Amino acid sequence: MTETDQSILASGKRTILIEQEAVGLLAERIDEAFLKACRLLLGCTGRVIVTGMGKSGHIGRKLAATLASTGTPAFFVHAGEASHGDFGMISNDDIVIAISYSGSAQEITTLLPLLSHKKLPLISLTGNPESVLASAAWVNLDISVKQEACPMDLAPTASTTATLAMCDAIAVALLEAKGFTANDFAFSHPGGKLGKRLLLKVADIMHTGDSIPVISENAMLSEALVEMSAKSLGMTTVVDDNGLLSGVFTDGDLRRLVDRQPHFTNLSIKEAMSVSPSTITKDMMAIDALQLMELKSITALIVTNEQQKPIGVVHLHDLLRSGIV
Repeated sequence: MTETDQSILASGKRTILIEQEAVGLLAERIDEAFLKACRLLLGCTGRVIVTGMGKSGHIGRKLAATLASTGTPAFFVHAGEASHGDFGMISNDDIVIAISYSGSAQEITTLLPLLSHKKLPLISLTGNPESVLASAAWVNLDISVKQEACPMDLAPTASTTATLAMCDAIAVALLEAKGFTANDFAFSHPGGKLGKRLLLKVADIMHTGDSIPVISENAMLSEALVEMSAKSLGMTTVVDDNGLLSGVFTDGDLRRLVDRQPHFTNLSIKEAMSVSPSTITKDMMAIDALQLMELKSITALIVTNEQQKPIGVVHLHDLLRSGIV
């Protein structure tokens, strides 16, 4: 390993240790000020408006997104744009969180008279409790660090990490205080894997109507094969004269039949079908249907109503395409 390589590794480790210390010191600042800030946010009847500039602005965007996805309506307003029209998005019921490590970013301090005039609660996150922003805030949260990881102590590194950690502490404290659940999270993330796992039901993806492979138990096996080929689900339901489920015939049944009885073409479906097939209801969660398939080593499940009439079929491919895994 060259001297340059060793220097690179040492720099990486030093950065991690400096930022680790910066975050660790924040635990001591989860105090009355933090509690007051959270109480203000819990009592908000409008939206939480997060603002900031530069790197603080990027952290602010993340805070607003986290709050919005965990039960606290929030959005980010760029401090530089706020004084050029975007301030109009802020209503009298809102609360403002302003992030500035120095506490003196001009774009933010310009907004302070406007916030005061509207009597909007202001929570600040700064590294200087004596700054203009901290002094104007209803409550200030201290995000100061001993040093930046940058060797010149210039580039925001440890300070942005500490800010991010404090923002996450706020968001998590609020979601727990509100009793925010995994189901609530799913509704905020319907397009994500978790959302689909908690929201998607069998009824949302099952094949219905003419797409269901159905054959009478009085039919010949050859007719069942035609139905299976037409519907392309690797199986067919078998029903009695009243349309109630009496069995199932699958690709697996066909392979096993060929192995033990080569001359099977003259059999009736009743002689070849499997009785007591696995069934589910349309209200079952899709992820539960997938787990049942895995447990029974099958690739399709029949959906029945209370009278045991087939009303749908869900195939393994449907579940995989749904994005729940």
